[in-house]
Formats: sequence, C-alpha cells, structure tokens
Amino acid sequence: MRRRAGIASFVGTTIEWYDFYIYGTAAALVLGPLFFPSVSPAAGVLASFATFWVGFLARPIGGIVFGHLGDRLGRKTALVSTLMLMGVSTLAIGLLPSFDEIGTAAPVLLVTARLVQGLAVGGEWGGAVLIASEHASKGKKILYGAFAQQGSPAGQMLATGSFALAATLPEADFLSWGWRVPFLVSAALVVVGLIIRLRIEESPELARLRRTGSTSRFPLGELMRGAKGMVALSIGACALVAAAAYFKNTFALSWATTELGYDRSTFLNVILISSFVQFCTQPLGAFMATWWNPRKVVTALLILELPLFPLMFAMISTGNFALAALGMALATLPHTMYYAILAGMLAEAFPARMRYTAISLSYALAGTMFGGTAPLIGQSLLSLTGSIVPVVVYSLLIVVLSLFTARAILRRGPAPDPDAAPAASRRAEAV
Repeated sequence: MRRRAGIASFVGTTIEWYDFYIYGTAAALVLGPLFFPSVSPAAGVLASFATFWVGFLARPIGGIVFGHLGDRLGRKTALVSTLMLMGVSTLAIGLLPSFDEIGTAAPVLLVTARLVQGLAVGGEWGGAVLIASEHASKGKKILYGAFAQQGSPAGQMLATGSFALAATLPEADFLSWGWRVPFLVSAALVVVGLIIRLRIEESPELARLRRTGSTSRFPLGELMRGAKGMVALSIGACALVAAAAYFKNTFALSWATTELGYDRSTFLNVILISSFVQFCTQPLGAFMATWWNPRKVVTALLILELPLFPLMFAMISTGNFALAALGMALATLPHTMYYAILAGMLAEAFPARMRYTAISLSYALAGTMFGGTAPLIGQSLLSLTGSIVPVVVYSLLIVVLSLFTARAILRRGPAPDPDAAPAASRRAEAV
C-alpha cells in the first residue's frame, strides 16, 4: 500500500501539473493574439500573463476548501475531487472559441476556466503529499513525500513535449487548432488518474484521527489560532519553488521567443531538457535529506542557487541553444532537489488534524504571491528597464527568502502531535 500510495500520488500530480503547465506555455505563446488581439503584442503577453496569475489567486481558496475536506472527510475524497475539477476546466479551455469568434466573452470564459484550474491545483498538492508521506514508515516522510514532487517535472515534460509537437505545425494551423490539442488530451489522462486514485486506501493518520474522534471541526480556525507563524515561514520556504518554475518555463519562454530570436520549438526543447534533468536528479534531494542533516542539505542547495540563477539568464541571452539548455539545466538542479525535500519538511511541521489545510494553504499562498506573479513581474521589469538585470535581482531575493525561512522551519523540528495518543488517554490526562 505504501508503494501504491506513492504511485497514485505521482500519477495524479503529474496529470494535475500537466494541466496547469500547459496553460503557462499557451500564455507565453498563443493566448495573447487569440484572446487579446486588440492590443500591442507586448500588452497581449502581459494580459495573457495576468490570466495566468488568476489561477494562482484561486489557489488559496482551493487550499482552504479541499484542505477542510481532506482534514475532515479524508485525503482520498479530496484528491479525487481535485482531479475531476482540473480535468473539466482544462478540457473547457481547449474548446473555448477565440476573441474573433465570440468577442469579449472569450477572455471572460478563459479567466473563469483558469479560476477553476486554480481551485483544483490549490487542493491537489497538499493531499498528494500527505497520501504518500502519511503512508511512510518512521523517518521516511521526506522520501515518500518526494513521490508527489516528481509529478511536477513529469507534468512539465508532458506539457512542453505536447506543445513542442504542436509548434511544428504551420503557423495558421497552430493558431487555429494545434494549440488546443494538449488541452484536449487531458481528458484521457484524467480518466487514468481517477482509476488509480480510487484504488488507494485512506491515509493511516487520517484513519487514526477518525478512530479516536480527533478530526478537526474547523481546521483553518485552529491553524490561524495556533500556527500562524509556521504558516508564514512555510510560505517563505515555498517561494523559490513557486517562482523558479515560472521564471524558467513561462517568462523565459516569452523573453526568448519575443526578444532574443529563438523560435518556439527551439526554446520549448530547452525547457524540455531542463524538465528531464529535474525528473532525473530531483529525488536526490530527498535521499540526501533522509540520510544526512536536512538543514545542512537545504542550506547548501539554496546557497548554490545564488550564482546559478544569474548564470542561467546570461546563458539564455547568448541566443545559443546549447548554452541556453546548459544554463537552465544547471540552475534547475539546486531548487528542484530542494523541492523534493520541501513536501516532507512541511508535512512534519504541522499536526495531522490540520495538516492538509496547513500545507495546502501555505503552498497556495506562495504560488499566488511568488509563482503566479513571476512572469508578470519579470515582463514588467523587462519592459520598464529594457534589461534583464532587475529580473535577476528579484529572483535572487526570492532565493534568499526561502533559504532563511526553510532553515527556521528545520530548526524547530517536527510538530508535536497530541492527537497521536488514544482519545481515552487524552481524556484521562485532561482529568
């Protein structure tokens, strides 16, 4: 069951992130001219990035709603619900008429579908992490939590690969129907994911809370009363992984294809190589943190990111495919190995009765504040200054924020969980 839970976590998050990432790729390549044709190309990119951010605005709401469902009724119930919601919204985007066909209703419907995507992914990550990590044996939570994290690069590879294939079509075909294919393919993937998720058992820790009558009536209220500081630290710890993916895969894609002369297929292949590197090396972070001191491992990884992020932008700016691919692959290594550690680290930071709500809300708020805004802020800084340097400085500030907050979380250690004791024992202790 541990293996089955890990596989279900990986497959489900792969599909969810595929759905979420194809929107970011489409925002960088086609959504501007199709849904905002009356503005300049640069303004169209900004407008499409704004709709991209809308998904992140909805993520905290999804974290609260599905976190409540997951802490009250079960991790499995919440995860099945998020996968179905994501599948429906992604399919809807693939079927949307463009601005030329239905006018202003097109961007309105696009934003609505993106909001639903945000709700779904806001509840997905925390549940996927917990269904894997809460099945893990003692001392292996970080390792099993990494199953869910592998869904991110796998989803990115599928999303980038599907758009790389679509981008080989003639321009007219790509803009008329080719860009829709990656969204429509999602329907088949969701069916596979549902079959796998329906076969897993409920998390042992949630089952134990049910047996002892210890499930929380209002997890968000408990969280705000007793763990606001840890939520703030968790948001900071998630900031880098939230922002880095969209600096690389959305902002850099737009920058490279509109400012630096890369064609779509070429730079999509750069991102595909980076995602493959992430998929292969990311689990190393979880292994390192399992066998060595997690705080030292996290510190080393994030310090290493400080020179590599500027190097990535510099190598992309050369216009050379090989150098761009190498720069992005190198910058990918530290923050993705840290990403593998993050899931188990946050799962241990909160008591089980509020854990789904806590980590979902923290991750979702980081996505809203740092992830969804990354392409928008990056494009704005680039447009205002004409230089990539302010974008680099901003990205480094986010690295420093995650370094200090992650160290603070690991310094505190695992959260005490009073609900681990049987209910009768707790009542006796209270008397």
